Amino acid sequence: MSIRVRAAAVAAATMIAALAPLLGAAPRPATPARAADTRAAAASMPVREWRRRHESEILHEFARLLAIPDVAADSANLRRNADTLIAMLERRGLRARRLESPGSPPAILGELATPGAARTLIIYAHYDGQPVVARDWAGGDPWRPVLRDRPVESGGREIALPATGETADPEARLYARAAGDDKAPIIALVAALDALRATHARPTVNLKVFLEGEEEAGSPHLRDMLERHRDALAGDAWVFCDGPVHPSRALQLAFGVRGSLGLELTVYGPVRALHSGHYGNWAPNPIALMNELLTSMRDADGRILIPGYDADVRPVTDGERAVMAAVPDPDAALRDELELGATEAGNARLIERLMLPAINFRGVRAGGVGETATNSIPVDARASIDFRMVPDQTPAGVTAKVEAFLRGRGWWIVHETPDAATRRAHARIVRLDWSGGYPAYRAPLDLPFARALHEAMEASLGRPVLRVPTLGGSLPLHLFGDVLAVPVIVLPIANHDDNQHAANENLRLANLWDGIDVYAGLLTRLGPLWR
Repeated sequence: MSIRVRAAAVAAATMIAALAPLLGAAPRPATPARAADTRAAAASMPVREWRRRHESEILHEFARLLAIPDVAADSANLRRNADTLIAMLERRGLRARRLESPGSPPAILGELATPGAARTLIIYAHYDGQPVVARDWAGGDPWRPVLRDRPVESGGREIALPATGETADPEARLYARAAGDDKAPIIALVAALDALRATHARPTVNLKVFLEGEEEAGSPHLRDMLERHRDALAGDAWVFCDGPVHPSRALQLAFGVRGSLGLELTVYGPVRALHSGHYGNWAPNPIALMNELLTSMRDADGRILIPGYDADVRPVTDGERAVMAAVPDPDAALRDELELGATEAGNARLIERLMLPAINFRGVRAGGVGETATNSIPVDARASIDFRMVPDQTPAGVTAKVEAFLRGRGWWIVHETPDAATRRAHARIVRLDWSGGYPAYRAPLDLPFARALHEAMEASLGRPVLRVPTLGGSLPLHLFGDVLAVPVIVLPIANHDDNQHAANENLRLANLWDGIDVYAGLLTRLGPLWR
């Protein structure tokens, strides 16, 4: 570990310790549930000792799972993943089967009944991964899992997976597509089940495991999947195991996520490229038109300029503000890590910015640069946008506001390539292609299940666990609330710098070990606390 990273980790740990009373780590009076938790506490050390003796087996099984390609468009390999996952669950004593929906990769349902348990916990993860550009990966193969002694950006060198009986450096990282997003929770959970069985520790809740196969494609069939299999998916609450831990490396519970909506835009210039000397500052330039359009929607600080855009936004509650105030502030360290001189809105806190809607420009394409640049006016310019929504915005509401705004600024909106007559009739044409979209979700902070989950996690880890009102990313949590009418809380285990959705995705091993501790602790502690 570098001196800078070590110093940042120590500072973060010190800050978390100082805030422990605010985070719920203060001693609590004895109660029957706490007494039961004390009796279950003996499980923590045996689980950890079992894991240390079996790190090699855990990592080799993880590597075999990561070696199966998992892009959502690759149906054959997704079914290979499904077959592998069913076998993994069955080896742990779960009754496992595929859940089918027309046009969708199979979801996997695993069930483990606990005699006498009054509650059923359902754990969610997904086994598909983002598309890849192999040439951008160190080593060139996103599905050849590689263990490195430190991050590749810091010169991390490839090292061998530990041999049987050997341990691995917790700061080492395993590189492969889906290592952090989202196969890490799967391997952590099955390892936790192995540890409980080996240490003769019994779960206190019934367990169901739901593994989705198209989350990275926007979960287009998820509602149908949930409705078709509503009875099989019955339970008391869901824990969504996706996303990163807090940038301070502390584990966190997130009570919600932002919604998401995609938009592809095309603006048009001349029907053929024109010499910029002969026609420059006469023929409309689509790059200039696109720049004008984009900057009309948001300013340099991320403030959305569309009138009425935030009219549907649910106000932040006093309880949510209090929870945010208790979370350590990682922003200065993040700016240093990311080599940023400043962040938007005058260095406003990241956790507060995530409570606001956002418009993100994720790509712009027009003409050429560098060696491909030509002295010409291009025929069109394209941009790709994602909208991050907060409660109570909806995709339909955002779509209507954006289109009304553009019309008000003189844009002629089309949803297919304009014909010659349309091009001649209108000076400013924009094609809009909307994609996907689902609203945000945020659960109340005072749910009895949430209190029990938080207490069980802290007891399992022996250190504070943060609570945050929302993650910045998007997950289809609203569907589970709509269809199944049960609470959903997000419990991420991946490192915050796992290169999620990008090249060189990775998982820090210490995060995997924490995940095993957390899942083992939840299964053994949650029942008596959940009232």
